[in-house]
Amino acid sequence: MRPVISTSELADRLASENPPTVLDVRWRLTGPPGRDSYDEGHVPDAVFLDVDTDLSGAPGPQGRHPLPDADALQRTLRAAGVSEARPVVAYDDADGSVAARAWWLLRWAGHRQVAVLDGGFAAWRSEGRPVSRDTPRPVPGDFVVRPGSVPVLDAEGAAERARHGVLLDARAPQRYTGETEPVDPRPGHVPGAVNAPSAGHLGDDGRWRSPEELARYYSALGVAPDTPVGAYCGSGVTACSVVLALEWAGLADPERPAALYAGSWSNWVADPARPAATGSDPG
Repeated sequence: MRPVISTSELADRLASENPPTVLDVRWRLTGPPGRDSYDEGHVPDAVFLDVDTDLSGAPGPQGRHPLPDADALQRTLRAAGVSEARPVVAYDDADGSVAARAWWLLRWAGHRQVAVLDGGFAAWRSEGRPVSRDTPRPVPGDFVVRPGSVPVLDAEGAAERARHGVLLDARAPQRYTGETEPVDPRPGHVPGAVNAPSAGHLGDDGRWRSPEELARYYSALGVAPDTPVGAYCGSGVTACSVVLALEWAGLADPERPAALYAGSWSNWVADPARPAATGSDPG
């Protein structure tokens, strides 16, 4: 299954004999709650999952959105109707990076048929497709979480990747340079990391850029098919879209995707001994 699915393809799949499980993962760093938006209207039969409580563990030294406990994640996914043999499609209402978190987490858990809805809920609604306010009660799924099915970096691994490969920082330039830091206790970036804002994944229409465009975008940042690549952001959510974009662009094999520094900057700065580079140069 390709990592990005169009609204028309999702509509066709929902009308088929084996419709996908659809996950609504709308979330904003500073609010309002995504659940409020879900209650106002969502793709029919979509199940809402919360990034903070369903797709992450409790915040702490490992980061603001650490990986969830495998057993807890399995219960959450099964309750949402996720099964081994059934495809899953996730969507948000922003730039696709939150939906990418669900995509990546399912891949990390061992699910192979997962995609992100191109353009998200905004595209679905703008095309006049059906919207529901009903809360579904899915048949419990049978998905077995197999953690570690895709590569994950810790702080030491991220530092190594920055020195001997490419470590991509998905945050906005102002946070990368250290000009501003609205959430974490220290500004800056991992020394050696290259800024690759996730906003660069989308075109003016709010949809994912073509694989060819994304390949040029990342090639200009030093990524090649045989380059060891890692990605991070503030807390490990937005960076998932970098992993997805590299696969969509053909710069990463689905069997060997880019590694995610799951704790990201929120984990990096938890240790005051770790250095922070500032300015526009990798450092």
